[in-house]
Parts: sequence; structure tokens; C-alpha cells
Amino acid sequence: MSTALPTPEDNTPHRDTDNVSDTDFDRDRRSVVDREKAEFGGMKFGSAFFGWLTATGLTVLLLALVTAIGAGIAGSTDGGAADDAAQNPTTTGIVGIIVLLAILLLAYYCGGYVAGRMARFSGAKQGIAVWLWAIIITVILAIIGVIAGSQLDVLSQIGTIPTGTFDTGQITLTGVLSLVAVVIVTLGGAILGGLAGIRFHRKVDRVGLGR
Repeated sequence: MSTALPTPEDNTPHRDTDNVSDTDFDRDRRSVVDREKAEFGGMKFGSAFFGWLTATGLTVLLLALVTAIGAGIAGSTDGGAADDAAQNPTTTGIVGIIVLLAILLLAYYCGGYVAGRMARFSGAKQGIAVWLWAIIITVILAIIGVIAGSQLDVLSQIGTIPTGTFDTGQITLTGVLSLVAVVIVTLGGAILGGLAGIRFHRKVDRVGLGR
């Protein structure tokens, strides 16, 4: 008569998964995500760079689209719209600033989303990193422009932080407030986009690690 020897699997304690509550699964999932975030969280300037490229490219495209629409309207009215705009510079300036802020909000939201989606963790930090890239590139280009003595508005041309709306030759209260609004809108849009970008990964974690 032969006797079966116990295998290592026989000595493994059995866990009754039917009795495991959703709270236990949620606790396990959170602990795994927390460990991953501790290891791979923080600002990822590589991901943020691609987010900045997205924000800059979308800014250029949207500005070109708005300019084309404005030119089309002016052409269809035989210059009437352009004359009205010239006669109401305050209203035209306000509308221009609002349109610019809307474009920047959308562009930097998309840029923050790209950075957050690539980095997976710390969405707000990825959005801030995208905004920091914009500031860094703007400063570098401004220094290059000063050294080269260029008369061109380089920053406005590439769409890093458009300056065409502001009178760079004379500092005014309106110009300062507009610049502050641009800074706040771009930073806020990038942070919101970064937070939205990491939500997809949290959904994946809930499915893969248990709801």
C-alpha cells in the first residue's frame, strides 16, 4: 500500500476569496497604488516636455484658426467689421483677451493631460511641470532675443506665451492684469489636465487590483 506524500501546495494556507470583503480588496489596491506612487511619483520633466509641446502646438493651431476666422469675417463684410473694431478698441481688446485666455486654457489643459497620462502619478505636479517648461522656454527665447537684438516677437510667433495682445513697449495696468490672467489660466489649465490624465490609470488599477 502506497502513501501519498504531502506536497508544498498542500501546506499552503487556503484563503477563502468568497469571504473577502470589498473593503479588503480596496485596502489591498490602495496599498499597492501607494507603493507604486512612492516609487514612481513626483514630477516627470520628460513627460512634461511632451505636454508642453502639445500645449504649444495646440496654441499655435488655435490662434491660426481664430485669425483665419477673423480675416474671413472682415473680408465678408467689406471691411465693416474691421472698422467697427477700430472704433471700439476697448471692446475689441477685451474680446481678444477672452479668446486668448480660452485658447490657452484649452491648450494647457491638453498639455497637462498628456503629461499626466504619460507619467501615471502626481497629476497636479505634472501640470506644474508643463507650466514650468513654458516659463523656462520663454525665458531662454527672451534672452536669445535680447542677445541677438532681434526685432521679431519670437515668443508670440511660436505660441509659447503669446505676447501680441500686450503692449510690450509700455507697461500698463491692463497689460499687467492680462499677463497675470495668462499665468493663472495656463497654470490652472495644466494642473486640471494633469489630474484628468491620471484618472485613466486609476480606473485600470481598480479593474486589475480589485474594486
